Amino acid sequence: MSNLQPLSKINAGVLSIVFHECGPATGAPVLLMHGFPYDIHAYSEVAPLLAASGCRVIVPYLRGYGATTFLDATTPRSGEQAALGADLLALLDALAIPRAVLAGYDWGGRAACVVAALWPDRCAGLVSLNSYNIQNIAQALAPDTPANEHRLWYQYYMHGERGRSGLTANRRAFARLLWELWSPTWHFDTATFEQSAAAFDNPDFVDVVIHSYRHRFGLVAGDSAYADIERRLATQPVITVPSITFDGEDDGVRLPAKAADHAKYFSGTRSHRIVPGAGHNLPQEKPKLFADAVWELVQRTSAN
Repeated sequence: MSNLQPLSKINAGVLSIVFHECGPATGAPVLLMHGFPYDIHAYSEVAPLLAASGCRVIVPYLRGYGATTFLDATTPRSGEQAALGADLLALLDALAIPRAVLAGYDWGGRAACVVAALWPDRCAGLVSLNSYNIQNIAQALAPDTPANEHRLWYQYYMHGERGRSGLTANRRAFARLLWELWSPTWHFDTATFEQSAAAFDNPDFVDVVIHSYRHRFGLVAGDSAYADIERRLATQPVITVPSITFDGEDDGVRLPAKAADHAKYFSGTRSHRIVPGAGHNLPQEKPKLFADAVWELVQRTSAN
């Protein structure tokens, strides 16, 4: 169990973002984006593998996680997809990285997909769990099958104030239950969980999470600062950059999809792969496989 140290900090957009960086400063830049409810340690094995291959690896804490903080107390604690994408773009700008391979899952994968779709010149390649991870908020209230609906109980729970209170009081127990449900074949130990759980002590964690799960269903307004980005995302923009997409065969959130299910959202070269024995936290469950996919895109970009 590796600990991603040292940590650095930089002001980017509305945030002071804390991140781990490893590998040569002149290497091909790669940003690895974590999801909910996880943290940068999802990449504790992926990051060193890529650094050893010569990549410049950046692993940031998302808004509401770890020591990443808002620069202004009055900034809305939004968890909407546009905010996550804007944060990633701002980090690229702050680090003076013109173009990078972006990789992630869950919230982090959504941020990567947003940048890949709206600012393709900044994305050399995309690795995304669950393929096209941009929300279609206009269709969010259309019912799914009962088999799929029950997997989203945690989202519906957070639509009410009972859920906010429950998350506030039980953030560790809540997160650990989701880890177990979403990755049923991943046998992590308590120390591994606690290493990540410390990130949920961020004072903005609950507000950001609650807003995320209400906004995606159209139940609350977004931050007006991101209204234009949300309007662009509402068109379900196509991703044109080279992409490798995954589904874990045992993912407890989303059933594995066929490549054709998301094909209309990708016009660039795309390879879709279903991973046996893996759930929702793919980089931590199958680190070499994930690192190899990122490296594949880095090499492809370098060759071009």
